[in-house]
Amino acid sequence: MKLTFLGTGTSQGVPVIGCDCSVCRSVNPKDHRLRTSAMFEADGVTMVFDSGPDFRQQMLREKVDNIDAIVFTHEHKDHVAGLDDVRPFNFRHKKDMPIFCTKRVFDSLKREYLYIFDDQFSYPGIPKIQVNIIENKPFVIGGVDVMPVEVWHHKLPVFGYRIGDMAYITDANRIEASEKEKLKGLQVLVINALRKEKHISHFNLKEAIQLGTELGAENVYLTHISHLLGEHDDVSEELPSNVHLAYDGLTVSVR
Repeated sequence: MKLTFLGTGTSQGVPVIGCDCSVCRSVNPKDHRLRTSAMFEADGVTMVFDSGPDFRQQMLREKVDNIDAIVFTHEHKDHVAGLDDVRPFNFRHKKDMPIFCTKRVFDSLKREYLYIFDDQFSYPGIPKIQVNIIENKPFVIGGVDVMPVEVWHHKLPVFGYRIGDMAYITDANRIEASEKEKLKGLQVLVINALRKEKHISHFNLKEAIQLGTELGAENVYLTHISHLLGEHDDVSEELPSNVHLAYDGLTVSVR
């Protein structure tokens, strides 16, 4: 199994428009972060977690010519704004793009993309989507078992996902004890760590590290990182040996 970090930045990305901080001025490519997304590959199946506003750029950078599904965590714009760019996959492979999401997320997508999902606004060349509504129950994509993990993004329930010994969680600041049970025995835990200061809807750096320790994850990769966390190399020196700052383009192998 392989996980590729397509983007590791917060909703504004890094650098932030108009910002003159040291992170936004950094020439280190690891400090340049597109909006958060990741690609998972196993047993001939390729799925992408979220299609944010940088989806097209991410697909081009990684030279992706086919994906089997897009799995949505939630409906916020930085996680869904690139859905229109599935069209090249439609045209190339002559098939609809499967998406997996909750009913609430799908209702939001219908509002955002009326021309895709409402026949009266349809026209030739629009994205073709195959909708799969999921609940907090395991489901299968191309023979790969996927387990949703419900987490809280302030007051909004969001799905993270566990596949084998890897779990991917973004935009969370709280996880109920019953859902934490799904996260035991991980080789790789991907978790958001927005900044060092406490935040209303995201784990901060300390909280993310504590969660990884509590769950006993072998390795923790931090994502959804803002410019307020600090420069990649400086923060990396502060971390425990099994905790890593993810960066755009990083690939992690999972047993």
